[in-house]
Amino acid sequence: MKKPIYQMNRSYFLAFLFFLSAIFVGNAVAQEIAAPGTYLSALKTEFVKKWPENHTINLVFHGHSVPTGYFATPNVNTLDAYPHSLLVKLKQLYPFAVINMITTSIGGENSEQGQKRLKKEVLIHRPDVLFIDYALNDRGIGLERSKVAMEKMIKTALSKGIKVILLTPSPDISTDILMADNPLQQHSRQLIELAKKYHIGLSDSFEQFKSLAKSGHNLKDYMAQSNHPNKKGHELIAEELFKYFR
Repeated sequence: MKKPIYQMNRSYFLAFLFFLSAIFVGNAVAQEIAAPGTYLSALKTEFVKKWPENHTINLVFHGHSVPTGYFATPNVNTLDAYPHSLLVKLKQLYPFAVINMITTSIGGENSEQGQKRLKKEVLIHRPDVLFIDYALNDRGIGLERSKVAMEKMIKTALSKGIKVILLTPSPDISTDILMADNPLQQHSRQLIELAKKYHIGLSDSFEQFKSLAKSGHNLKDYMAQSNHPNKKGHELIAEELFKYFR
């Protein structure tokens, strides 16, 4: 007759409990956004190394017109866009680091189009961190299609050992950012859930712009045109990203 579990060998019983706790903890961790203070710890260690121990770090920005640097179309203000603004902040903090800021973004593109280019045009740059910014344009393909494309990119990058940081959308002033469950809010929420699911980074500039609107700021002061931030808006996005590098 089989012995009940409480009569099992003590070592087997403890191992069984450890197994269950590991599953529970693993599931709990997988449902959290990666902590800004620790997610890029290994990379930050590389940033402080001096020549000849240091090596080049590639930060790749994949997305639409905003990371590309479009302000008032057709003007492209590369040096005022958030990838370059982030580089300025990083070089102030890490003067010995060799950092490549690489933009593979294309104006007008959505995540489905970006996913098709990922292997040949993005991963070829061997990113240490991949930033993905498509939510603003993904309103045109809807939540379901956006989720499928985003998950494909996330899984592909993670399978290569690449750190991933998603960006919630910057504003489009034709949409009331404070309106309940507006399309930008919906895509922002979906990105938050994806970041939790895969335990990756999330830069929530949408929430920062929303907080500004709530406190009475005019978002037009942060925009070059309806759907493109100006230098001030890009600085806000860069500051949110910088939290992962402090």
